[in-house]
Amino acid sequence: MLNAVPDDEDPPDSGAATGSRRRGARGNDGVLLDVEGTQVNISSPGKVFFPQRGETKLDLVRYYQAVATPLLATLGGRPLLMERHPNGAGGKSWFQKRVPSSVPDWLRTTVVSTPNGTTSDALVAADLAHVLWAVNLGCLGFHVWPYHADTPQVTDELRVDLDPSPGVTFADVRHAAGLARNLLRELDIEAFVKTTGSRGLHLYVRLEPRWDSYQVRAGAVALARELERRHPESVTAQWWKEERGSRVFVDFNQNAPHKTVFGAWCVRPRVGGQVSAPIRWDELPDIDPERLTIATVPERLQAGGDPWREMYERPQSLEPLLELSRRDIDSGLMDAPWPPVYPKQPNEPPRVAPSRAKRE
Repeated sequence: MLNAVPDDEDPPDSGAATGSRRRGARGNDGVLLDVEGTQVNISSPGKVFFPQRGETKLDLVRYYQAVATPLLATLGGRPLLMERHPNGAGGKSWFQKRVPSSVPDWLRTTVVSTPNGTTSDALVAADLAHVLWAVNLGCLGFHVWPYHADTPQVTDELRVDLDPSPGVTFADVRHAAGLARNLLRELDIEAFVKTTGSRGLHLYVRLEPRWDSYQVRAGAVALARELERRHPESVTAQWWKEERGSRVFVDFNQNAPHKTVFGAWCVRPRVGGQVSAPIRWDELPDIDPERLTIATVPERLQAGGDPWREMYERPQSLEPLLELSRRDIDSGLMDAPWPPVYPKQPNEPPRVAPSRAKRE
């Protein structure tokens, strides 16, 4: 939740380049990269970021260079919330939505808002140089807005977050992903899947540029509720944790305005360097997310190509899910609860846990 995370107000190393223009030139301050004509300095390139195998900051840079094409296909041009771990995975960390005050003159930013109206200048993933500039600051995680900086009024991604409740296994999450895919296919919507780099899965749908974030969230609520109606033993749309049980929660509020989701192809701040990796549906039954790391994902990409390539070629309609939403509202259902940092919304039920409501 963007208004709940701290900002770093001190101006750390901005990554602005000086000195040699030779590609990969080494100097006292590290490695100077020429990234398609933009100079990016990587300081302390040998600093270990992922202690499980000893991979360094420069190894992380090389990873992002290896996956640059699909990475920018999914997050290019979008605002980024940076998760900074300057001493590597397992060390001190913080979320940072504001870029530091001292930055290179080529760095592109955009104004983003939080639910309470606070604004910030956020980094834009304009190109690979912007990503590597953030990596130099110790960014081990990019959380991505669902719109492009040029068109903030249009949300062009539906993101289905399958969140395992306590007692839920990854096999259960895989099963829920298949159920969600089947339902979406009934609605003539094709979803694409990625690991989260942890215990869950994300399904993405690239949308035609016609809807705003409120409409996309309404579609996500309708999808979650329909999945729960059809598969109540496996899937839940219940916002309150006390009502979820040992089921996979379809977190519809990940589509609320101003929310971000961990980016595809991005590396998690885990000691093993796990990646939130797009995969093909036929890989899902046997995939082990723990093995999708900065050491293995580039080779997978080279061998099999981008599993999400078709997603970018055919944006889809949200209208079938909005029709489900209208049906639910017409039958008397209220909106689903919003996160506590958001203003009270029209047709929203009381924002109080059911057990507390009973006591009161």
